[in-house]
Amino acid sequence: MKHLSRVDIIMMLLAFMSLVVAEYTWFTGDKQEALFIGLWVPSILGFAIYLKLLKIDRK
Repeated sequence: MKHLSRVDIIMMLLAFMSLVVAEYTWFTGDKQEALFIGLWVPSILGFAIYLKLLKIDRK
């Protein structure tokens, strides 16, 4: 965990929270909304990877 920056941790938490909300929404019956929220997870992780690559490129 020492090599993770504050932004990395925030992005991971956002992705995890999106996953939890999507699964909760799925099991409460609103499947279309759950699929929409579930699509946020790879988008957030992709954006986190992009930010990490920008940071590496600047060094």
